Amino acid sequence: MTPLELDGSDGGGQLVRTALTLSCLGGQPFEMTGVRADRPNPGLRPQHLACVDAAAALTGATVEGADAGSERLTFAPAHAPRGDVAVDVGTAGSVALVFDTVLPFAAEIDEPITLTASGGTDVKWAPTFDFFRGVKLPLLARVGLAAAVRLERRGFYPTGGGRATLHVAPSSLRPLSCDTRGDLVASAHAVAARNLADAEVCERALDRVRERLSVPLVETHATYAETDCPGFALLLSVAGETRAGFDALGEKGVPAEHVADEAVDAFESWRQGPGAVDGYLADQLVLPLALAGGVVTAPHWTSHLRTNLSLVDAFGHDLRTRADGAGVTVERE
Repeated sequence: MTPLELDGSDGGGQLVRTALTLSCLGGQPFEMTGVRADRPNPGLRPQHLACVDAAAALTGATVEGADAGSERLTFAPAHAPRGDVAVDVGTAGSVALVFDTVLPFAAEIDEPITLTASGGTDVKWAPTFDFFRGVKLPLLARVGLAAAVRLERRGFYPTGGGRATLHVAPSSLRPLSCDTRGDLVASAHAVAARNLADAEVCERALDRVRERLSVPLVETHATYAETDCPGFALLLSVAGETRAGFDALGEKGVPAEHVADEAVDAFESWRQGPGAVDGYLADQLVLPLALAGGVVTAPHWTSHLRTNLSLVDAFGHDLRTRADGAGVTVERE
C-alpha cells in the first residue's frame, strides 16, 4: 500500500500512538512529518520511541526516523500483531501511554499478546497507572475488550523505574454507549513512596476526599510502595452507567490535602457540567469508537480530541460529532 502522508505538527504524542495503532490494525504504512512540531521540545521523545519499538516488534515493521528528536517517522507493518515484547522507556515516560498503543489490537489479533514496559507509572502529563487500570480497562471490559494489567513496581516522576505488564486477548468489541452518567458512586486510591508513610500522606489525602466529596464514597485504598524516588498520586474514580477519573500528583512542598483538593475540584467541576466521561478519557475512546461504533459524550472540545478525530479520519474512519448543551457527542453507527 502507498503510505499515508500524515502531518504531526498540530498535536503531541497521541498522534504518533494513534497512527501506530491504526497502521498495525489495518496494515496501512504511513509517513508522519512535523512530529510534535508545536511542542517546546519537538520530535520523538523516549516515550514515543518505546511505542514505536513495541508496535514494530509485534508486527515486524520496517521503521525509519525512530530517533530521539526526529520530526519524521515512517512505519510499515509486515504482519498482524502477534507475540510478546518488552520495552524500556529509559526515562519516567508513561508506561500507561505505551500500553494505549497496543490495547486496541485486541479487536484484530488471533492469539494473546503481552507487552512489558518499564518507565513511569505515575507521572506528569499522562494518566496515572491506576487511571488506566481502574477507569479505562473496566469501561472497555464492558464492551468486550479482554485485557489485564499487572503492576510490578511503581515509578514516579522524575526518575521512573516502574514496571508493568499488559496482557491483551482476542476480543469481539461491542459498540460503546457512553452518553449518560447514571447514579454515581466514587472510589479513591492513594499511593505513595514508602518513605512518605510516616507523614501519612495517603491517609490525609483520603480524609480530605471524604470531607469534600458530594457523591457516595464506597471504597478507599492507601498504598505505600518501594520506589526509586519519592512520589505520591491520588485517583478519584466515579462509576455509574459510564466511568470517569480524576487524578492528581503530589509535589515537594505541596500538602497531601491540596493534592486531594485538586482531584475533588476537577470532579466537582465535571459533575456540574455536561459529558458522560471526563475530558481526558474522551479522546482515549476515539479509537474504540472507530473500531466498534457507538456514542461518547465529552464535556467539551479539547485539542487532543480534535486532533485524534482528524487522524482517524485520515485512516478512513468516519466519526460524526456535534456540540450542544449535553457536551460534545462523538458517534459512529
